[in-house]
Amino acid sequence: MDLSQLPAVNAGLNATAATLLLFGRAAARRGREQLHRRLMTSAFAVSTLFLVFYVVHKAARDFQNTPFNAQGAAHVAYLVLLASHVVLAISVPVLAIRLIRLAVTGRRAQHRRLARVAWPIWMYVSVTGVAIYLLLYPLNPVAA
Repeated sequence: MDLSQLPAVNAGLNATAATLLLFGRAAARRGREQLHRRLMTSAFAVSTLFLVFYVVHKAARDFQNTPFNAQGAAHVAYLVLLASHVVLAISVPVLAIRLIRLAVTGRRAQHRRLARVAWPIWMYVSVTGVAIYLLLYPLNPVAA
């Protein structure tokens, strides 16, 4: 099975998650609780699908990385972006599951407090996921 399109699919899933997160936050701020719940549940589902596809793609490639071929400052900047993305991405599933549990159990004040921290992290991970895809695939310089 050809899984070469999974990085592009995953970038689309990250972009979709970011969009859902933006609209979900706006719905919460407008007091549209049901819409907020649907949008954030959808963001969680899309992010979960991303994670499944990401692991499938990595396993199919024997966990080999796609190198970023730029040199100098561009390569360093990419590595900083990648490191911050990976470190924060590790926290997203834990934070998202905790937010869902707080919402489902009616602990709104705790949910809101945690969301103030978790939402920007989740948004950053989603947006930088798209940026990393763009850097590794369509914008990646040809290897020297």
